[in-house]
Amino acid sequence: MSGFDPAWLALREPFDRAARAASASQLDWPAFAARLHGSCAFGEPVQVTDLGCGTGASLREVAPRLGGSQHWHLIDHDMRLLSALPDVLSAWAMAQGWRATVDRDRLHIDAPTLRLCVEWRCADLSAVPDAALLAGAQLVAASALLDLVSASWTDALVARCHAARAAVCWALSVDDRVQWHPADPADAAVHRHFRAHQRRDKGFGAALGGDAGVVAAAALRRAGYDVAVARSDWAVDGSRSMADRALLREMVDGLAGAAREQAPDDAAVETWAARRRAQIADPEQAAALRLQVGHTDVLGWLG
Repeated sequence: MSGFDPAWLALREPFDRAARAASASQLDWPAFAARLHGSCAFGEPVQVTDLGCGTGASLREVAPRLGGSQHWHLIDHDMRLLSALPDVLSAWAMAQGWRATVDRDRLHIDAPTLRLCVEWRCADLSAVPDAALLAGAQLVAASALLDLVSASWTDALVARCHAARAAVCWALSVDDRVQWHPADPADAAVHRHFRAHQRRDKGFGAALGGDAGVVAAAALRRAGYDVAVARSDWAVDGSRSMADRALLREMVDGLAGAAREQAPDDAAVETWAARRRAQIADPEQAAALRLQVGHTDVLGWLG
C-alpha cells in the first residue's frame, strides 16, 4: 500500500466507491445536502474545501450527492496529484455525458442537476489548516486522512471547522477491522503489528490509526455538532475480478511490509505473506479468497 501514489489511488478507488455507496445508504444525504444548500445565499454555490484531495475522489463521490451549484477548493501537498486533476476530473465528467471546460486555473463541470467550479492549491497539511484555508467553507471534506493524523490535530481541525460554521464529511477512516476468509493462523499476529505501525507518526503526530472515526466523532460532538457515523467497508472478492486480485496482492504486500517494520524479528510475517501470495497466484484458491477491511464515514453539522 504505497501511500499517496497515483497507481494506488486508482487501484483502491472502485473499492472506495462501493464502500461509500454502502455508507450512503445508512446516512441521510438528501437532508444533509438540503441543509448545506439552505445555508447559501440565493443563487450562491455551496463552498466545499477538500483536504488531502488526491486526484479528486471525494469530489467524484460527494458532488453528485449534493447536487446543485458547488464551488470546490481542492487541497493537497503533492503537486503530482494536483497537476493530474484537470485531466482526471474532465475524463470523469465526460464519461457521465457532462461538459467539462478548463478556464485558466479553474475547471467547470456542467450537468443537468449539477454545476461545479473546481480550484486546486498546494499546501502542507502537517500543520493544522489555518483559518484562511477554510475561510468561507460550508463543508470540509476529507477521505482516508484522519487515520494518519493525531488526536490533537483532529481536535484543532474540529475547532477550525466550528469557527467557520462548516459541516464535515470525513470518509474512509480505517477502524482496525481486517477479516480474511479463509483465515490463516498468523492473521492475528500480522494484523497486530500492522495496527501498531498505523499508529506511528505519519507527519501529523502520533497517528490515530483505527481509532480515527471514534475520536473524530467524539471531538465533533464535544464541539456541538450533530454527528452521523456509518461503516464504509472494503469488500474484496478474489472470484470477482482482476482488480480484486490486484488489491489482494497490494494488501498482502502492504500488511507484511508494515508488520515487518514494526516487528523485524517475527519470522511469522514472511511465512504468512508467502502463504497469502501463493493463494492469490493459484486461480482456484484465489477464487475462494475474501477480505473485508473496515472503514468508517462521519458526517457532522451544526444546528
